[in-house]
Amino acid sequence: MEELITHEGTVHSIIFQNAENGYTVLRLLTEEGEVVTVVGCIPCAAPGEHLTVSGVWETHPQHGEQLRAVELERTLPEDEEEIFSYLSSGVCKGVGPATARRIVDRFGIETLDILEREPEKLTLLKGVTAKKAQEIAAGFRQHMGLRRLMDFLARYELPPVLAMQLRQQYGDGALEMVRENPYLLSNDVCGVEFSVTDQMALSMGLDPEGDARLQAAVTFELSHNENNGHVFLPRPKLVAATAQLVQCGEELAERALDSLLERGAVVQEHVANVEACYLRRLWDAEASAAARVNSLLAAEADRSAMADRAIDEIQQEQGISYAPQQRQAVELAARTGVLILTGGPGTGKTTTVRGIVSLFRKMGLDMVLAAPTGRAAKRMSELTGVEAQTVHRLLGMSWNDITHQVTFQKTEKEPLETDAVIVDEMSMVDLPLFSALLRALRPGTRLVLVGDADQLPSVGAGNVFSDLIRSGRVETVFLREVFRQAEQSAIIRNAHAVNLGQPPKLTNDQGDFFFLCRRDAERTVSTVVELCRQRLPEKMGIPADQIQVLTPTRRGLSGTIHLNRCLQEALNPRRADKREILWGERLFREGDRIMQTKNNYDVVWEKEDGTMGTGMFNGDVGKITQIDPSGEWLAVDFDGRAAMYTADMLNEVDLAYAQTVHKAQGSEYRAVVMAAMPAAQSLMVRGVLYTALTRARELLIVVGDDAAIRAMAANDRQQRRYSGLRWRLAHSSEGK
Repeated sequence: MEELITHEGTVHSIIFQNAENGYTVLRLLTEEGEVVTVVGCIPCAAPGEHLTVSGVWETHPQHGEQLRAVELERTLPEDEEEIFSYLSSGVCKGVGPATARRIVDRFGIETLDILEREPEKLTLLKGVTAKKAQEIAAGFRQHMGLRRLMDFLARYELPPVLAMQLRQQYGDGALEMVRENPYLLSNDVCGVEFSVTDQMALSMGLDPEGDARLQAAVTFELSHNENNGHVFLPRPKLVAATAQLVQCGEELAERALDSLLERGAVVQEHVANVEACYLRRLWDAEASAAARVNSLLAAEADRSAMADRAIDEIQQEQGISYAPQQRQAVELAARTGVLILTGGPGTGKTTTVRGIVSLFRKMGLDMVLAAPTGRAAKRMSELTGVEAQTVHRLLGMSWNDITHQVTFQKTEKEPLETDAVIVDEMSMVDLPLFSALLRALRPGTRLVLVGDADQLPSVGAGNVFSDLIRSGRVETVFLREVFRQAEQSAIIRNAHAVNLGQPPKLTNDQGDFFFLCRRDAERTVSTVVELCRQRLPEKMGIPADQIQVLTPTRRGLSGTIHLNRCLQEALNPRRADKREILWGERLFREGDRIMQTKNNYDVVWEKEDGTMGTGMFNGDVGKITQIDPSGEWLAVDFDGRAAMYTADMLNEVDLAYAQTVHKAQGSEYRAVVMAAMPAAQSLMVRGVLYTALTRARELLIVVGDDAAIRAMAANDRQQRRYSGLRWRLAHSSEGK
């Protein structure tokens, strides 16, 4: 990490300030008489106050050197002119420059104390009523409350932006609530690491064996493991992990868990021969999903006779003849409440989905098509000729600033007005999203779930697609026959070989699949860069923006972090007419390909036709079209959706010339270059290799270590995910 530079001085002026997130650009007059530009999250900053800022120097292309604040200490102004500047800046609602001058002239250096503790004295000023005095005092106290919260957090080296989040969640009482229970900082709203919050709480003198600490440790373990894909944890594992986390006896962890069970924050249920412990919302999602799937299954309508005639007509109209499994799938869609269609590349999933769409039309059914990501939805639209949208958009997703949770407009109270829903790339759908989708379906709605069961599971909690298939409760059609035309593709042949545990054929005479052996990471990187910069554009006619580099890992020379730096320099080098912005160690430039790395439900976007919406999601890829000359914002085009990003939102995006295989799930690219070098053992598995190969549509080039590739193909190790959906569905079929 770079060494921090410290400057102390008085705020001279505010250049820019975002009231919602606290991002600020200001001029600081240092004690040496130098004016320094400071940028960062400095909520409520105002001229006249004193700052001690520690940060790192960044060079802005247009504005030169500026200090990005990392640590911050601030004190209120002390002399009369500084107090006047501070008050007249608008920090106190109802006080402008004229009123500020009158107040300061009357009360001098005691002004700020008067505003906070004795506001009734303001009535001594002509024209200030008792009501007006109280309004001014209320605004000032609110402002000071946020400042004190920031000061409190700063003692523990926590960023000022946390104060904004806490204030939104808990209002004016946020500081007292955090003092009473610092573990609030580790909840879903703030997301501070438990170890940081725990150290903070212990330094404040909280009881190391108290309920607040132990219950926070239990919920942290459940939340942490949710991020690893688990819906629940078996009670013994949860107790042992909690005891280890806080170095206490297991009996204390048991006591804390039982308290959470009594409060209903955690739910315990005997599932699949284990005592399963859930966070309440995940238990609700799983139980609801199972019940609603059963309800849809019970509402089957047998129209198979009509389906036979319709399918014959569809084949004639489209000039095709379905394979037996394809025809079976289309027939089942007519008479089954829930249908799963799964198969690998080249097995005819798209043709089958088109047939189902045509059949539903002939049956007079209204239908909607959806997928988990924008890219997958766009691809679905192109392949079926029917407009598809993301599941989030279909459900009318929004963000609740009070609860800091996703909410959906479409629920059982306001369901989707449709007769059938078809969802593609189901392997990417996690349990909470699947549960939300089911809640929005009217009784009797047909549900068709399409995907490749051999791809990696969802990033979020659960193993929904696999659980549904393995439950045996849902009609499932496995498309296993690779069609003759698809068999001509070495990409598809090799993908199926990998799925069977065989290594891909590593030769260069296969047409659309090439292997370049490089057993050294540096040579691998240089080859990948050369392929993207020159060889593929010049020799194969594939532009660089239609090539996606994939790698199993973020770390190391062949990881995305290093590859993105190299590819950015090769494909979008620095030029005088291209603006840049630096965020930490990452440089963003006009023309860069970037990716959203976490869900942001507040981003507003607009299409060329004027359609507007909100939300950018983990994995969305766009291109920086413009960077503001002041460096305060940038414009990004996400596949036709134009969005504005303020500079402080750059912690949510990353360069996307190279992506991890996990991030690329659900997307398809004209050409893929895969950097295949040894990485963490958990990433060197068959599912990662299979998913990488199936991302390429026309051309796949694997560059790297042949031994690593063979090891991945042979390693079918799958991390077990604790999920009860399969058990609930199978259990319900037994009538228990």
